[in-house]
Amino acid sequence: MILLKDAHEMRRTAIAKGRCDAWPPARGAPFALLAAVAVLTLSGCGAARPSKYYQLTVPGDQGTAQTGDPVPATLLLGPLMASHLYREDRIVYSMGGEQMGTYEYQRWAEPPTEMIEEVLLRQLRASGHYKAVYPHRSNANGDLVLRGRLYDFKEVSGKSIVAKVTFDLELRDLKSGATVWTHYYTHDEPVSGKDVPSVVAALDRNVQAGIREVLVSLEQYFTAHPVK
Repeated sequence: MILLKDAHEMRRTAIAKGRCDAWPPARGAPFALLAAVAVLTLSGCGAARPSKYYQLTVPGDQGTAQTGDPVPATLLLGPLMASHLYREDRIVYSMGGEQMGTYEYQRWAEPPTEMIEEVLLRQLRASGHYKAVYPHRSNANGDLVLRGRLYDFKEVSGKSIVAKVTFDLELRDLKSGATVWTHYYTHDEPVSGKDVPSVVAALDRNVQAGIREVLVSLEQYFTAHPVK
């Protein structure tokens, strides 16, 4: 009965967090516990549950008041590269080490790379700082292409829970082929609660802060290097 009770506690914890892959007993556990866990896995984690979907805050296309003329250049926003974990819709978590997992029933409405690309595209357009901004996959001609890589977009649990976002971006001159600007961003945003919606809210705040930082850095670059 003690073993079964322990297995019940493990199952409840796993199901509560949607981490059915995160709680199997360690190798060498007693056979009775393994059997109990197997039964409870089939009866609990195997049961169908509705999935919940989340998305990042996407600003509108309304331009802000622009002081002075926009940069006379068309930017093309290229793809944001990432590992397969961030090109799928699962929300990723980590216990602070090298091992990562994904929530089974808590998902993004779109892959993180695509959501971040959309937020960046809208923010660049809304800034009113550029002649035009288009996705690179469009048929538009451009002067510079902005692209990058997403390294972290996950919950990290330890003494406290944080939402970690890490990415870098580069701006390449399409005429010369030279990389003229780079920017690296990484930040651990504190999570206010212990549930997935709190993690999502912290990731959203982190992304918005990172993109604001990128916009400021880009404007500083074009101020120091005017486009002729």
